[in-house]
Amino acid sequence: MENILEVKNLNKKYPAFALKDVSINLPKGVIMGFIGENGSGKTTTIKAILNIIKDYNGQIKLFGKSNTEEVVKEDIGIVLDDMFFSEILLIKDIDLIMKGIFKNWDREMFFQYLDKFNLNKGQKIKTLSKGMKKKLEIITAISHHPKLLILDEPTSGLDPVARNEVMELFQSFIQNEECSIFFSTHITTDLEHIADYITFISNGEIVLSKTKDEIMDNYGIVKCSEKDFNKFQKEDYLKCRKNKYDYDVLVENRKEFKKKYKELVIDKITLEDLMVLMIKGE
Repeated sequence: MENILEVKNLNKKYPAFALKDVSINLPKGVIMGFIGENGSGKTTTIKAILNIIKDYNGQIKLFGKSNTEEVVKEDIGIVLDDMFFSEILLIKDIDLIMKGIFKNWDREMFFQYLDKFNLNKGQKIKTLSKGMKKKLEIITAISHHPKLLILDEPTSGLDPVARNEVMELFQSFIQNEECSIFFSTHITTDLEHIADYITFISNGEIVLSKTKDEIMDNYGIVKCSEKDFNKFQKEDYLKCRKNKYDYDVLVENRKEFKKKYKELVIDKITLEDLMVLMIKGE
């Protein structure tokens, strides 16, 4: 499968933090969820991919070419954490700005999405709520027909109905199997509905990168007493967390674990459970 984004051995040092040999492969036609706790390196990785951060070691390719080449602007739609439009503008002014930047700018699509998401084209950006600004950013990112969307917390501040609308928009975006989405978020339930791949970064290192189905089908969580936990061998589980009265235990292969410990209940994992146990567990 052809990769639309390749990150190989990305290293970046700060006084109190470092990215360490981060490697990511994003195939064409899929959505990859990029998860991790605050300060884990998600935004730093995204800024390196976009060449906003330049003094790093490693190799980054977009569409098979170096991310420093001028293929990037036209073919990538970007939603970062900070709004990039001047707040004194009217929403409709974005159309005038974007058509001067992107040769594939689609004003008809832009105004159709404004109507769909109930955004008034005559409204000033500074009067919009955080959620409305986020919707405007997403609409703008998609309306020049990019091949890759890079999104940093794109559903932050959206209510459940708006988030559902945005998720449908993302799924529609990749339907032609030529486009991909790299999607950083803390709202892991969104990824459980739409992601094809999950890449998990913690303390500047990739700790897991697999298909969502592989994670959801194979991984599991066992809640057990200390007595039962003491029966386990270290190779039986990935991480454990001691609670006040019991243990939470993360296992990588539910079926194999069940064969060995038939009397115990193994629940399916959620991405939130996975994150907590991978970060807090021992």
